[in-house]
Amino acid sequence: MLFACGCNLQLSRCALRFLPQSGKYPNLQLIQTVRGGHMTEQSLSKAQARRIALKAQGFLPQRRGLKRIDRRHLDALFDQLTLLQIDSVNVLDRAHYLTLFARFGAYDKAAVDRLLHDVSGPKSARKKDYFEYWGHEASVMPVSLYPALKWRMERACQHQGVWGKLSRYAKENPQVLETILKDIADRGPLCVSDLEKRGGRSGAWWGWNDSKIALEFLFWCGHIVAAGRQGFTRYYDLPERVIPSDYLEAPALDEATAHRQLMALAAKSHGIGTEKCLRDYFRLPTAEARKALDTLLEEGIIEPVSVQGWDAPTYIYKDAQLPARATCRALLAPFDSLIWYRDRAEALFDFRYRIEIYVPKEKRQFGYYVLPFLMGDRLVARLDLKANRQESVLEVFAAHGEARIDQGKVAEALAQELALMAQWMGLDSIRVGERGDLAGSLSVSVRQLI
Repeated sequence: MLFACGCNLQLSRCALRFLPQSGKYPNLQLIQTVRGGHMTEQSLSKAQARRIALKAQGFLPQRRGLKRIDRRHLDALFDQLTLLQIDSVNVLDRAHYLTLFARFGAYDKAAVDRLLHDVSGPKSARKKDYFEYWGHEASVMPVSLYPALKWRMERACQHQGVWGKLSRYAKENPQVLETILKDIADRGPLCVSDLEKRGGRSGAWWGWNDSKIALEFLFWCGHIVAAGRQGFTRYYDLPERVIPSDYLEAPALDEATAHRQLMALAAKSHGIGTEKCLRDYFRLPTAEARKALDTLLEEGIIEPVSVQGWDAPTYIYKDAQLPARATCRALLAPFDSLIWYRDRAEALFDFRYRIEIYVPKEKRQFGYYVLPFLMGDRLVARLDLKANRQESVLEVFAAHGEARIDQGKVAEALAQELALMAQWMGLDSIRVGERGDLAGSLSVSVRQLI
């Protein structure tokens, strides 16, 4: 593990294992700024800020190539990332699998599924080490975070912070919610299609869409939880059957304490960032997040720091670590926590990145499902990828390099990463298209690997 477990903060018992103790800024050489004869905040180069962020985000060379991923490895990564975003887009693979691949390389997905999503076995053995809820969008998180998110569940029960469509439906159809909740209590865990069979698509008083909306509202309120998944299908059950009692029965934190705790975890997971970066990690309300930030500053959990070229006030986590160099090599999914806040990605890497899934094809600049390529401490290229499972081919529709890169070296590293990804996905070959200035060099490098 990168950090030793432990904590010297006054946080709930349930989150203690997330907040580490270690030396202050190990290996970190800061430049002190002098203004008017007085020392002000410390200053970092952008390259130093990148390396701090990469270390905090779990890019450790020793993780790559592990023969087996078990609970210890997953726990160690969650101690750094805190959560993984889940997304339904499957053109390449699910987002959380890709985020893990970026850190671990070719790991055993079945082993991870057993730890994160298993719904097999007797109900008495279904207590979870991880749970799904709204962290940064839909996310999977260690279950010890459950008490810190009860405030969000309580707000949802008051129709606050919930999608309008869900809230309206819940207000207009309380009988559907009650019936579905009773069904889950009697027969759970259940998925949407199980409830659809009960309601029926025609001639019944609710159908598939109603069941899905009702389930989402009940899930947001915490009345039901995700018991696990089969494939990508989520199964729902009562909280007492899934969440360990230590966390389920723990008193809800008051909102100020919860926001402070979540902002502290965001600061640890980012290592360095602005108020917007930290607030975005758990999608916290602006005013509450700023109050939490002030508290963390007062307590010394974060400190002001300036990054050369950044205008916004920036903060460094008290135990941030700066590696002497970065040796990363990774393809980053659009929903990877390193780059999901696009302004941060641009500030750190001088890399403007936007997802173009919802952009009409003729207006896309780089492609449908584009992954930035991390090499060392820079984002040096971007690839439009698809897993063509029918033909067992990893498709590279386009390959664009950034300015001032050594295209030969980048293409060689990319080819190796694509080969690893294809092998991990069980695909037999790689096919490189012609779009993009890097496509020619990449095609040559891929052929040389075969």
